[in-house]
Amino acid sequence: MTARSTPAPADPISELGRKLLRLHLTKDVGPIRTQRLIEHFGSVDGVLAASPAELERVEGVGRRVAAAVRAAREDASVEQEIAEAARGGARILCRYDPEYPWLLRRISDPPTCVYVRGTVQVEDALGVAIVGARKCSHYGVEQARRFAEGLARAGLTIVSGMARGIDGAAHLGALAAGGRTLAVLGNGLKHVYPPEHKDLAERIVAQGALISELPMDTAPDAHLFPPRNRIIVGLTLGVLIIEASERSGALITARLAADYNREVFAVPGRVDQAEYSAGVNRLIRDGSAQLVTSVEDVLDGLEEVGRVLKKELDLEGPKVNAPMPAPSAGLPWSRLSEDEARILAAVTREGASVEAIHAQAGLEAGRTLALLTSLQLKGAVQPLPGNRFASRE
Repeated sequence: MTARSTPAPADPISELGRKLLRLHLTKDVGPIRTQRLIEHFGSVDGVLAASPAELERVEGVGRRVAAAVRAAREDASVEQEIAEAARGGARILCRYDPEYPWLLRRISDPPTCVYVRGTVQVEDALGVAIVGARKCSHYGVEQARRFAEGLARAGLTIVSGMARGIDGAAHLGALAAGGRTLAVLGNGLKHVYPPEHKDLAERIVAQGALISELPMDTAPDAHLFPPRNRIIVGLTLGVLIIEASERSGALITARLAADYNREVFAVPGRVDQAEYSAGVNRLIRDGSAQLVTSVEDVLDGLEEVGRVLKKELDLEGPKVNAPMPAPSAGLPWSRLSEDEARILAAVTREGASVEAIHAQAGLEAGRTLALLTSLQLKGAVQPLPGNRFASRE
C-alpha cells in the first residue's frame, strides 16, 4: 500500500462540487439540512432552482434560511473560494465525489464538502485516530509515538488533529514509521495552527493530507475544534485515547466514536497524575473504552481488520521507513477463503468502487475493507484513485 501522489488539477473541484459548495458556504445550512433539501427536491440543481416558498416547505428551513439558500445561487464568493483553494494547493471534495473518503460518507452528518491538501487514498479507510490532551506528560508523548509507529507499520493510517501534545506526537510517530497520516484541522487550510507545527504540516502533506470542512481563510477559534472531532472519528475504524483530563476534548471524540459505531480504545494513565489521566481512566473504569497496552491489543480490538494485518505483516520485522511488503504473485484460487472469493468476484478488471464491492459481497463494512487489504497484499487486487479497486491478471 504505497503512497501515490497525483498533482492537483487546475480546477480543484468537480462541477457537482461547485454547486454543493454554494450550500456548504451558506450560513445555517449544515450537512443534515443540505441532505434534507436534496432529498426533497431530488438534486442539488433542484434545490438551487427552488423558490423561497418551496424551500420553506422543507423541514427545518424557515424564511431566513430559505432566503440565504436562494441568494447562494448568485454568490460570487463561491468562485473566490475555489480560486483561494487552487492557490493554496488544495482540492475541494463533495460528499458525492468518488474521491471523498468512504467511511466519512457513512456517518450521519458527513461534511458536504472537505478541503484536502495532500492525498486521500482508498487505503486510508484502514485508519485509527489517536487523540488526547494538549497539555500532556512525557509518558503520554512516548505512548502516542509508540502506538502511532506500531500501527502505521502494521498498515493503518493514523488520523489526528495536529494539536499540541498527543496529536502532534501521533503524527510524528506515523511519519517516523514511513506511514500514512491525516490531520483534520479546526481552521481553514490557509492557516497552520499551532504555528510551531508549520514544518509538521508540510511533512503530513507529503505522507498524507491536511483536511478541513472550513473555508480556506477561517482562522483558528476554540468553538470550531469540537465539530471537527466528528470528522476525525468518521475517517477511522476506531479511536485511541491517550491522556485526557475530566474536561478534555478527547472525551467528546470518544463519545462520538460510540455514536458512530467505532471502536474506542484507551491507554491507562498514571493514577498519581489526575490532571493528565482522570478522564481516560474513567473511560476504562466505566467500560466506555477497551484498555490497551500494546499495538497488538488495538489490532485485536479491530477484529477482522486487525487479524488480517497481524497475519499478513510481521510487527517486529518492519523498521523505520521500511516499505510495505510487495504483493504476492500468481495467487491461486485455492488460497482464497470463501469471503475473499466473494470480494474478488465483486471486483472487475476495470475497477469497482468500495461501495459497489461492499454492496455486492454483502459483508460488514470493516470486513470488506480488511479482505480488500488481504487481497491486495496477496496480489489479487490493486487500488485505483477514487476509492476503487481493480483485479490483477
